[in-house]
Amino acid sequence: MRNTVLIPTYRRPQDLLRCLSALQVQTKPVDQAIVVVRDTDTETWQFLSQFSPYNLPLQTVTVTQPGVVAALNAGLAAVTGDIVSITDDDAAPHPDWLQKITAHFQTDGCIGGVGGRDWVHRGENIEDGSCSIVGRLQWFGRVIGNHHLGIGEPREVDVLKGVNMSFRTQAIGKLQFDQRMRGTGAQVHFEMAFTFALQRAGWKIIYDPRVAVDHYPAQRFDEDQRQNFNEIACTNLVHNETVVLLEHLSPLRRIAFLFWAILVGTKDCFGLVQWLRFFPSQGTIVNKKLQASLRGRWQGWQTNQFKIQNQASGTLPYPHKI
Repeated sequence: MRNTVLIPTYRRPQDLLRCLSALQVQTKPVDQAIVVVRDTDTETWQFLSQFSPYNLPLQTVTVTQPGVVAALNAGLAAVTGDIVSITDDDAAPHPDWLQKITAHFQTDGCIGGVGGRDWVHRGENIEDGSCSIVGRLQWFGRVIGNHHLGIGEPREVDVLKGVNMSFRTQAIGKLQFDQRMRGTGAQVHFEMAFTFALQRAGWKIIYDPRVAVDHYPAQRFDEDQRQNFNEIACTNLVHNETVVLLEHLSPLRRIAFLFWAILVGTKDCFGLVQWLRFFPSQGTIVNKKLQASLRGRWQGWQTNQFKIQNQASGTLPYPHKI
């Protein structure tokens, strides 16, 4: 099987160098490496002009729109491999990454997606915790990630993580990443809509902790600054999660999700219970977190309803099975 690796990048040439260097030493050679670069990203273009692509069939794709969704969709249009493996520019795949990914797809023709663990580096330290529950969607709509902590044997999951996910191009077909995802950079939860769509079409999604990358979380150049709270970033995150889950869940589960999300929520997407829980330790900033979360839920509901109304009027086509 031919392997394509797809890497969206923006203004992080040193991180990109580490990523490309890791791809040059894969035990199963890369057949096509696509780097998607913003037209205004002079730092990356200068780096690529000087980079020696030894043992790496490197191809660049230019994108003019901000955000990871536009970058990945532009890259997908250029994919020629049987498998497309997506990682971030601030990650370095382990040498046997492609070899283990390919083995899964060759073993079972019903597998549509494969992901694995990202070993998160924080300076000199590596997050080495362990968790057996990874990438699961609970019946009422709570998503459990933990991809960076996964242990155990390969198993079916519901969600993969964008830094380490691969797909059978036959399974993808004409599927694209959801352009309704908000954000000018990271666009959190963009991968959820993609993997859910493959699941609904009958494809298996596999998580294997041994399919690994080293992840060095780098600076972001948008409103989402990872550990620092930003109202716009929080609203976008909650909006994206709401849009994806309202589309994926059955009508009864949608109702359960909305009640749970507003009344309880999570530490990243506040509901009333989380607001009460964190008030003693975080103070009045929890008011902003709750407001941003509720705003995101409402905007996500509006986005979902807008699509339904347009489909009913014939403005938009109904989703087709892949």
